Amino acid sequence: MTPRNTSVLRRQPLSAAILTTLLLSGASFAQDTSTNPLQDEQAPSGEQQNLDKIVVTGSRIKRAEVEGPTPVTIVTAAEIEKQGFGTVYDALNSLSQFTGSVQNELNQNGFTPNASFLNLRGLGPGYQLVLINGRRTADYPLPYNSQSNAVNLANIPAAAISRIEVLSGGASAIYGSDAVAGVVNVILKTNFEGDEFDLRAGTTTQGGGDSVRLQWVGGKTGDQWSATYAVEYLEREEIFASQRDFMDSYRDDPTRTPNSDLPVEAIALRNLSAGGTRIWPNGVAANCEGTFGDFESFTVPSAPSLGELCGYYGFPATQQIRNADSNLNGYFYGTYDFANGMQAFAQVSLSQADAKIASGTQFWSSASDSTFDNAAFGTRGVFFAQNLGAYVDAQRIFTPSEVGGVGSQQTRIRERSIDVAAGLRGTLFDNRFDWEASLSHARYDLESRQPRFLANGIRDYFAGPRLGTDANGFGVYNLNLQRYFSPLGVDAFRSMTTQVKTEADSSVTQGGFTLSGDLFELPAGAVGMAAVVEFASQQYDLDPDARILPGYAGTERILNLSGGGGGGERDRYAVGVEFSIPVLSTLNLNLAGRYDRYDDVTNVDGAATWSAGVEWRPVSNLLLRANHATSFRAPDMHYVFATDSGFFTNVFDEYRCRRDGGNPTSTACTSNANYAYEIAGTRSGSRDLEEEKGESTTVGVVWDIVDNLSVSVDWYRIKLEGGVSDINTGYLLRNEADCLLGQRRDGTPVNGASAECLYFTGLVNRVGTGPLTDNQIGSYRSFPINQAMTRTSGIDATARYRLDTDRLGNFDFNLSWTHVLKLEDELFSGSGVRDLRDNRQFTNQRSRLNWGANWERGDWLVNVNGYRYGSLPNWAETGRIAPYIVWNAGVQKRITDKATIGLAVQNLLDKTAPRDESFNAYPYFWNSYSPIGREVFVSFNYKFD
Repeated sequence: MTPRNTSVLRRQPLSAAILTTLLLSGASFAQDTSTNPLQDEQAPSGEQQNLDKIVVTGSRIKRAEVEGPTPVTIVTAAEIEKQGFGTVYDALNSLSQFTGSVQNELNQNGFTPNASFLNLRGLGPGYQLVLINGRRTADYPLPYNSQSNAVNLANIPAAAISRIEVLSGGASAIYGSDAVAGVVNVILKTNFEGDEFDLRAGTTTQGGGDSVRLQWVGGKTGDQWSATYAVEYLEREEIFASQRDFMDSYRDDPTRTPNSDLPVEAIALRNLSAGGTRIWPNGVAANCEGTFGDFESFTVPSAPSLGELCGYYGFPATQQIRNADSNLNGYFYGTYDFANGMQAFAQVSLSQADAKIASGTQFWSSASDSTFDNAAFGTRGVFFAQNLGAYVDAQRIFTPSEVGGVGSQQTRIRERSIDVAAGLRGTLFDNRFDWEASLSHARYDLESRQPRFLANGIRDYFAGPRLGTDANGFGVYNLNLQRYFSPLGVDAFRSMTTQVKTEADSSVTQGGFTLSGDLFELPAGAVGMAAVVEFASQQYDLDPDARILPGYAGTERILNLSGGGGGGERDRYAVGVEFSIPVLSTLNLNLAGRYDRYDDVTNVDGAATWSAGVEWRPVSNLLLRANHATSFRAPDMHYVFATDSGFFTNVFDEYRCRRDGGNPTSTACTSNANYAYEIAGTRSGSRDLEEEKGESTTVGVVWDIVDNLSVSVDWYRIKLEGGVSDINTGYLLRNEADCLLGQRRDGTPVNGASAECLYFTGLVNRVGTGPLTDNQIGSYRSFPINQAMTRTSGIDATARYRLDTDRLGNFDFNLSWTHVLKLEDELFSGSGVRDLRDNRQFTNQRSRLNWGANWERGDWLVNVNGYRYGSLPNWAETGRIAPYIVWNAGVQKRITDKATIGLAVQNLLDKTAPRDESFNAYPYFWNSYSPIGREVFVSFNYKFD
């Protein structure tokens, strides 16, 4: 992006140089034109141009200045293409303001592995408002992390993009709920002229991920009408962890030593009547390595009494790190001009996506089957094997070769969405005011089908029918040792599996009327005004397979999978007004206020928000700006309407570790199966939630130092009261341990009878002190609460320079940097402030940097760009790991007046995650880093007359 001029502009003639600067910066004009991708259109030398007033995200008032009281970053379609990004999400996620991490395709065990979300300022995916052409769209039907709602960026076609405007700062006074950290406004093409075809194909150099993308964009205009259309098709191959040698095996653990280089037990049959020794009918070598080619025997140096065990290092290899996708998107926008000056417009966007995803290899464990639980003894997964005369528990992993390959374990996801809008616009009062009335509806439908084991099918296959109950209340079975110690086979696998079907949908219907124009003249200029009236109705429905719900009492319960449903609706009404007041020729004030009224079952009735901003231009090339705004966010619908849902999660039992004299920060505890294990949890929504209330302040300067050299620096601060979130598991269990032990890690006394302690201990259910257990966690309950406080602050800085030469061509340079000074929260008032910026549990970036250099000469265009993630605390929290730096490059050549070819390389140096010698949890690096490596793309573009 190039420098923006900060002078006061009021429909006056501008020089060609300033006009070019504004065009190249991506200013939001009323019309898009079909331009050469290698060179932005410029006015002929010396020609004077008129600049119409425009609307930039952050205000509904049309204005001549691009820069306003709050910083707005504009990314054009041409920039996305030049920098080699294939999707809207990839382009936005490289911006420095998006410092927070999100679950992505690497989180195949998550709840939304086929969606792409943003995290502006590290506050979470739902704290920036995502708009399409200034309107809200339907949320992704599956709640993010099974908790909150957010917009999926993956179903927005790059072919239809005109530009994307990112407002950094609270904007609820303009847009209402969710605009806490900022607004992302995706503006689609309109008034396009001509036709354009684009083909892009690529692959990764480390294997997998072949892709092809076809785009057709076109438009026609007549005397009274215009039509713009776009079609995009994307086909992408999956990538498995087995195709990346740094994450295909548990041997990739950087902390492994001779005593810790251990796989997961692939076949474990523990004799609990004999201290947990393993049972091997024919010896471990015969049953393990002799029968299963993928398994190998191993010993535990610290526990030689266990003898040889049977392990599997490749458990994660079948997990996908990129989904297989087949996406088809269509877009249409049309206008019709009536004789009286009124214009009608209509927009239709359609999207369909079919994906295949896969998590790790499936397994059977008696501990995951509640049939084997004994409440009296507080045990899970223990039964009496009559043919062995012993109490046992069992675990059995299934390799891909046993179940018919990785394809047999892939989940299929089918997504369909539609977004339609129509309206009228015109002028009033001798063209002094513009008005627009619109009505829109967006809907998103999703269906997933996941192959999973039937609990009773696999239990009967290995253990046979239940023969009764012994005197101690344990189930009695005759374990089929032949089956247990033999490969499963495809037919057997199919006989005991089923398809778990989940359906979900979300929708939003909304209408609005906007009026904007100049109220009256002051000595320094006209007072601008915009007013808006809106209504909206939002709903969602999450309908999972009944067999995975808590309390399912049927005979076809699903093994190792739990879930939950929910559904509800809410209505919203809003009125808002804003003013732009020229106090002096160099000083402008911006005021806005809005009231939103909610009609739903929560404690949110209404919310009033306001903002005040100032722009001061003491000289023509210097802008000093500041803005303060209040914001609010209504609780996500799934936080409110979620029914009881179940889930499994890995936890670290800090209480038992510290009780036994262990150090909770050492791997001796965190990697010990006695303290780190999987438990079941349940959660539900809460109708007692209130709105989250926030404040946002930005103060900054924009300076055009010399011609075509511009810098800006902005300080931001966001504070949120009553933020809604489920309690963090690690935080919960640390505090529960403090309460049970009566002291914190550092020895500070804790009152175990306090209200806070009663809250923490009441959420955790420990299963007792029977002879076969030791006060382990059986389950815990989670629900959303209004937290006391979250706050963040930091600095954004940008620099842009353009150099035009006669012989060497034209050069563009840009640099953007964000540094997070503070990110912290407080769960309860007085419970203590947590540092989220430097805490390993939250993985937010402390700083981010992106840069780009562009050279154009004749038929050639060369672009080099990249980004840098600042260092993060290492897994052991004893230091920091190296920053993550990625370089991209591309070249385009116009081969005829109509045709252009290109080559783009993403991640030019093939960088994967920085190494963390203490990261002992798979995949052994932060999920925010990409494991994909280098990608190479070739492209062909053709413009038709």
